Amino acid sequence: MKFLADFFPILLFFVAYKVWDIYTATAIAIGSSFLQVGYHWWKHRRVETMHLVTLALLVVFGGLTILLQDRVFIMWKPSVVNWLFAAVFFGSRFVGDKTLVERMMGHAIRVPRPIWSRINGLWAFFFLCMGLLNLYVANGFFQAEAALIQATGLQAIDLNQCSTLFHGEPLQLCLNAQDQEETWVNFKLFGMMGLTMAFVIAQAFYLARHAQEEATEQTPT
Repeated sequence: MKFLADFFPILLFFVAYKVWDIYTATAIAIGSSFLQVGYHWWKHRRVETMHLVTLALLVVFGGLTILLQDRVFIMWKPSVVNWLFAAVFFGSRFVGDKTLVERMMGHAIRVPRPIWSRINGLWAFFFLCMGLLNLYVANGFFQAEAALIQATGLQAIDLNQCSTLFHGEPLQLCLNAQDQEETWVNFKLFGMMGLTMAFVIAQAFYLARHAQEEATEQTPT
């Protein structure tokens, strides 16, 4: 349930985008992130660092998106968040005697110290790859938008009004940009959540196997 709750703002962003547009969706995502942090504080009297970091970056990048009417900022935000998490996981190897993963999960499961280090490194690598993958998907829109701007000379274009604003080749370029934007929004929810769930499940099996080996080794003969 906690895992799904972490994707709550992304889910609302997706729904709002389908109903309205990316700017309204961004505003709703910011509001839902504030609600997420506030609810967690009300229920537990503490706030998770991940939620605070995500909220701060969402306010900055989402605010710039709304203020400047430029989708580029909100599309860069997931990459920045993932790369920041990658840096935190990697840096935890050099702070204290435990990695971040062991500090988070060591109370619930016992595995050898090298396994915690390996899992921590995999998380850092996973977040690094997720950031790159998000940028790869978003780049499809960046290129489509650049082609549309070059063809029309317009900087701010309402992609929901393609058929009203353009005809001929500009119309096709506008529709392509619209498709690329929607592809990124779909990836933001289904792609990122699906890949994260798959990684968490794989980690659970991996830890369970080594936890059993640890228990076997500690069982007196």
